Amino acid sequence: MENKYLVKKLQKKQEIKVKVPGSKSITNRALLLAALSNYQCTLQGVLFSDDSRAFLACLKELGFDVKINETEEEVIVQGEGGRIPDQHASIHVQNAGTAARFLTVMLALAGGEYKMQASPQMCKRPMKPLLDELEKAGVSFEFLGEEGHFPFLMRSQEISLKEISIDTGISSQFASALIMAGVLLKEGLKVILSGDRSEGSYIKMTLAMMEQFGIPVVKEGRSCLVSHMDFFGLKEYRIEPDVSGACYFYAMAPLLGTNVLVENIHMDSLQGDIKFLKILEKMGCELKDESEGVWVLGKGLSNYEGQDISMKDFSDQTMTMAVLAPFAMNPTLIRNIGHIRFQETDRIKAILAELTRLGIKCEEALDADGIRIFPGEIKEGEVETYEDHRMAMAFTLIGLKTGKIGIKNPQCCRKTFENYFELIENLY
Repeated sequence: MENKYLVKKLQKKQEIKVKVPGSKSITNRALLLAALSNYQCTLQGVLFSDDSRAFLACLKELGFDVKINETEEEVIVQGEGGRIPDQHASIHVQNAGTAARFLTVMLALAGGEYKMQASPQMCKRPMKPLLDELEKAGVSFEFLGEEGHFPFLMRSQEISLKEISIDTGISSQFASALIMAGVLLKEGLKVILSGDRSEGSYIKMTLAMMEQFGIPVVKEGRSCLVSHMDFFGLKEYRIEPDVSGACYFYAMAPLLGTNVLVENIHMDSLQGDIKFLKILEKMGCELKDESEGVWVLGKGLSNYEGQDISMKDFSDQTMTMAVLAPFAMNPTLIRNIGHIRFQETDRIKAILAELTRLGIKCEEALDADGIRIFPGEIKEGEVETYEDHRMAMAFTLIGLKTGKIGIKNPQCCRKTFENYFELIENLY
């Protein structure tokens, strides 16, 4: 694939059936919990993408015994019971936010001296609130670039930590990292969640997975009490398909007036983005959860209402909602998404810039901490993707509807969904 993907208009289809890769969020949590556990754990349905490969490479650099079989979507991790095999390692998290946050906390609480490196893009992303809290607990940092950011040298020997407060507003990954690694501390850890995403879907996913791996966590209000466990783990764990990736296909149901099935996605998913399907239902689609997966039925749907919706808890679908908005009958207001400014790119700025480029009236809605998008006629254009996989995948949908756009740097999808454009090609 070249540096641009021209999206051809998709003619009417009766139905679309696809299989998407495993969930990045679940894959990287499962890798961490398996490495901390006392078992050899076989992970099935693993996502292989830039982010998960970065995580796997870091585990290997730390000396963990990791066997990888990409063809079978399988990884075998030998847990070390909370011990880091190489306590003087140098790791490179690439552009993976989960690897950056999860591994920093795991290594800080386990102890040792580590050189922590990242891609230029990850070096700009927020780390300071997390590092400040770890510093208070006795971890020392020597910053090799901008203070409070990657890259840095981290030394951790005597940790004094029983209770920690962390703001979920910038990134819920900070909280998930502390909750998972808290099992390493001999007296356990009380994690107090501040900020507006203390009840967020990613924290709920973390708590559910810890329970699956045999680590009890008691949640009382904003506090999570993590117990120390000398022995825990699983011999096998199956990773759910990625609901975030599935949503680009499910959005085709109202957009193209078709029926869509994504294999093995179910409404009881651990992933917060499953809430997006309920929005599609509000827009006039029907949901059917069957043994092979969820069907979103949009056949015969000729138009749909714009939505006024808070997407705080499934904000990865903001871009998907934003590309449906120009084709709605009335304006769309997406609320409570201020935190997406600090992700792979400033996503609010990127959405507004690219919709405007395509001739769509849209604006920042400061009172709603979000964006407002008006229906309009798409004009021909090329979409900048800002090295952001979700911009590339979501804006492709406009091309399927109109045949008028090209996607620049489509390879950025490798971050979480490297065969996305193959699946798009298969639709024709």
